Amino acid sequence: MSQSLTQIYDARVTAGTLHADAAQRAVLPMLERVRSGLEAPVKKPLFGFLAKPAPAQRGLYLWGGVGRGKSMLMDLFCDAVSVPKRRVHFHAFMQEVQARIEAARRAKVEDALMPAAREIAAEIRLLCFDEMQITDIADAMIVGRLFEVLTGLGVTIVTTSNRVPSELYKNGLNRQLFLPFIAWIEANFDVHEIESETDYRQHRLAGAQVYFTPAGRDAKAAMDALWDELSGHDSDRLVLNVKGREVVIPQYHNGVGRAGFWDLCGAMLGPADYLALAGAVRVLMIDEIPHLSASNFNEAKRFVTLIDALYEGRVRLICSAADEPERLYNEGTGSFEFERTASRLREMQGADWGREA
Repeated sequence: MSQSLTQIYDARVTAGTLHADAAQRAVLPMLERVRSGLEAPVKKPLFGFLAKPAPAQRGLYLWGGVGRGKSMLMDLFCDAVSVPKRRVHFHAFMQEVQARIEAARRAKVEDALMPAAREIAAEIRLLCFDEMQITDIADAMIVGRLFEVLTGLGVTIVTTSNRVPSELYKNGLNRQLFLPFIAWIEANFDVHEIESETDYRQHRLAGAQVYFTPAGRDAKAAMDALWDELSGHDSDRLVLNVKGREVVIPQYHNGVGRAGFWDLCGAMLGPADYLALAGAVRVLMIDEIPHLSASNFNEAKRFVTLIDALYEGRVRLICSAADEPERLYNEGTGSFEFERTASRLREMQGADWGREA
């Protein structure tokens, strides 16, 4: 008989690869319920042509602040389940679904979502989403029916999120059209908050240097070391769709993003893009912020807007820069206004910055 999830977790605690956490351990029976249902023998009909897909198990929606161990629990669960499965970041999955739907539309399929859902259901019985977060209206309009169709086709869904369902797509365009999906989630999923008192990501950053100057080989090595610590050497590319524009974060894992200054401020991005970014990450690493002046005035203006969005969103900032905050922008139009940005950059270096209340 295979080990239970609780036994696997306890063995890792004993081995020293995990720290015991009561809130994490309390989630394991819920995940075990899903696993047991999926792995239970399926009765086959006498005549094969009458066979229907095994019914989906009741879904599970785990939410809580960054650093609570949601992704670790998802990994432990997904690794242990022995049915066709897929673990995928929510944004990446929705981009894939959008592409499948667009292909069906080009083929003149009347209901373009159905072939996309059938293709997915033919491949897996379990879909594990990491970090469910709705920032794009196209996703918001699709995800409700997609979930209903997938579960109807026998796909069990387990997802993690930094937000309670009622706060998904908060302040989004035409949000009233999204509200039935929230009600559906609450009716068809077990919704559980991981209320751990320990924020492991903040614990790793507590007292750590988060502003490296001057930018260069030593700063890059320090940034790389922090990135490896926060990401576990695992990353994807994150693309946020905002009003038809793409905001690209080259490296992303479990709420932590990393990009260069020119990735974020060299592109034609504005307040809405940076607000979407602040809503999608809880820790952002920015490499090689240069000296700012009249020669890169537009990029400097975008940087000010970006820092304002990160500040209001309480995002933890880690960066390398050409100089100390007060000396980044010393001359030219906008240098006086930059004093507030420099002050915010200083404040955001504090050990308690970004801690959730």
